Amino acid sequence: MPEIKTVRIQESLLAANDDRAAALRERWRKSRTLAVNLLSSPGSGKTSLLEHTLPCLAERARVLVIEGDVETDNDAERIRRVGVEARQITTGGACHLDARMVERAWDESASTARYDYVFVENVGNLVCPASYDLGEHRRVVLLSVPEGEDKPAKYPRAFRDADLLLVTKIDLLPYLDFRVEAVLDALARVMPRPDVLRVSARNGEGVAGWIAWLESRRAAQAEAAPTPAHLPHHHS
Repeated sequence: MPEIKTVRIQESLLAANDDRAAALRERWRKSRTLAVNLLSSPGSGKTSLLEHTLPCLAERARVLVIEGDVETDNDAERIRRVGVEARQITTGGACHLDARMVERAWDESASTARYDYVFVENVGNLVCPASYDLGEHRRVVLLSVPEGEDKPAKYPRAFRDADLLLVTKIDLLPYLDFRVEAVLDALARVMPRPDVLRVSARNGEGVAGWIAWLESRRAAQAEAAPTPAHLPHHHS
């Protein structure tokens, strides 16, 4: 009888994705580009936060946004309206981005320019995207006040692998039964080193701290990798 092997397809697919992600992460490291993967439920405010963040960053850095959505390019158009380049990935039903999709979008942009930051706005979902490495250096999860306090307990994988939690729409705290302390307690059980910032894209509260967090990570990234001689320098 021939030998029968059982292959778990999901594990095989994730292994292939991880290999591609690792290669992409190294490319970004060598080009001194900080890659940030943004995860959240739908409607948590990822695009709104970027609209308020990017103009400040773009004053002194070159920024690319890769937008992931099941359908439409509405979010990419919103990013372009604030003067930042955006590439749209339409998944056509898939609930997440993978490293292959992101690499293709990056290659379409990076052939003509160098970027200091690349933000990947993932498909709105706290389940599927959490399993896929996109080559990012930092993974940031957003949790909006209207969503409630129990997301870290319900979706631990998404929060466990995050470098930062952004509690968004904090301008709504006076109107909703949402306790930040309860989120922090739940987070401490699933996130090894809880790092939390509170922000509002509506009134700008906390956005300066979020930008400072990004710039400090970008500075560390730049120090760790010398600028390749063949790439043009960005002058602010």
